[in-house]
Amino acid sequence: MSELIKIYPENPNPKEIGKAVKILERGGLVIYPTDTVYGIGCDISNNKALEKLARLKGIKLEKANFSFICNDLSHLSDYIKQIDTSTFKILKKTLPGPYTFILPGGKNLPKVFKNKKTVGIRVPDNNIIRELVKALGKPIVSTSIRDEDEVVEYTTDPELIYEKWGSKVDLVIDGGYGDNYASTIIDLTGDEPELVRQGKGSIDFL
Repeated sequence: MSELIKIYPENPNPKEIGKAVKILERGGLVIYPTDTVYGIGCDISNNKALEKLARLKGIKLEKANFSFICNDLSHLSDYIKQIDTSTFKILKKTLPGPYTFILPGGKNLPKVFKNKKTVGIRVPDNNIIRELVKALGKPIVSTSIRDEDEVVEYTTDPELIYEKWGSKVDLVIDGGYGDNYASTIIDLTGDEPELVRQGKGSIDFL
């Protein structure tokens, strides 16, 4: 069974963040809060961990549409192609925030994602996950924790998440209750922004 640790979003404890980073660096899977639903993820450069994450979701890694969590926009150029000014303005205006933006994949994507023409990028408005990514020094490949009960859709209580997922992952971070609304997904690869899924984020700027 993995560990459940409490981290406060207002002031994430560097020692606890460090513990989570070590687990990610060793190829472990970590569950963490975001500004929407709880997510599960791993180090972007660890192939074994990526395989494990895909297995947990019951999908082939090459087919997986995982998103990349960054702590700010500075990592972006490593993983996406050059974007135009209007696209950058949208990102700057809305991030950190409850959005996943689909952008054209770049040359420096990890080997397993090399054939991906697009990638989903997230910069959540949550100090815990952003501090975690910052301390790791690279993005975390992430997916939402869905509930099998379609009525519930997403589990919001970290203790219940730990009960259900604790044996499948290496660490669960309790950052308080999560949200039950996923991120808003917007595709920025075409001429005009396209709404893929309406979630928590407003689309007034479109």
